[in-house]
Amino acid sequence: MKDLRNIVVIGGGLMGAGIAQVFASNDYKVKVFEPNQEVRLSLQDRVAENLKLIGSDIAIAELIEVCGDLEEAVASAQYVTEAAPEKLDLKRSIFADLERLAPDDAILASNTSVIPITHITKGLETANRMVGTHWWNPPYLVPLVEVIQGDGTSQDTIDLTMGLLRGVGKEPAHVKKDRPGFVANRLQHALWREAIAMVAEGICDARTLDTCVKNSFGLRLPVLGPLENADLVGLDLTLDIHRTVIPELDRSSGPNPYLEQQIEAGRLGFKTGEGFRSWTETEMSDLRKHLSEYLVNTQKQ
Repeated sequence: MKDLRNIVVIGGGLMGAGIAQVFASNDYKVKVFEPNQEVRLSLQDRVAENLKLIGSDIAIAELIEVCGDLEEAVASAQYVTEAAPEKLDLKRSIFADLERLAPDDAILASNTSVIPITHITKGLETANRMVGTHWWNPPYLVPLVEVIQGDGTSQDTIDLTMGLLRGVGKEPAHVKKDRPGFVANRLQHALWREAIAMVAEGICDARTLDTCVKNSFGLRLPVLGPLENADLVGLDLTLDIHRTVIPELDRSSGPNPYLEQQIEAGRLGFKTGEGFRSWTETEMSDLRKHLSEYLVNTQKQ
């Protein structure tokens, strides 16, 4: 298989910096294109902080080359991944530029969270080399990368991308049908939809709901996926349970009005100190710290 060594990341924000860190930590030549000077200047320091958190050599951050010129950044790229904001028009514009400026044989990937790669590459001539790669935050701690096959994506592009990601210690998952949300986000937001609906209905408050998840099936999820669990308990029992519970689940075809009411009232979560729950600065800091420590510890196991 083709040896992809020259990596370019488009966007130096939270996700872009983390993705660049993963490749730089595995001895790849990495460039990051970032149009914002302030973000460019802070990138290596932010990566160094991440490396310190996980006990890696902070000097790795200095290996990442940060560029303010897109054409210069992608001139010799073999694999390019964009990590721009989740806006379709912006991503389409970036891919049109990449098709024009990057080498003809470079793989072009999008770190979109929910937008089908086929929508991003619509109308482009070389969609065969374009692929969705949904990394999870933080990229240097969460193993999964969903590899989404668009309508035009070639099997060679999928194989090369899967191999590249395995080589940097990721767990790539081939998503064969290009649907909004792919696999993991569809599952995650199905859970969120039901959680919000239960709080809105007054079945329980937000703190109770999160306590129920974290102290029950949430404990099993790292080793027991939902379909493994169904096989474990028996599909006959699963069917009996579904006959009772499925008709009771939320069937909203759009965002829950309760969520929209929260936004209208200025309750945005950590951004404002109040969302489904009220948060003090100490509580927010402690939760972030606990999450980071948990994810770091899972990597050491």
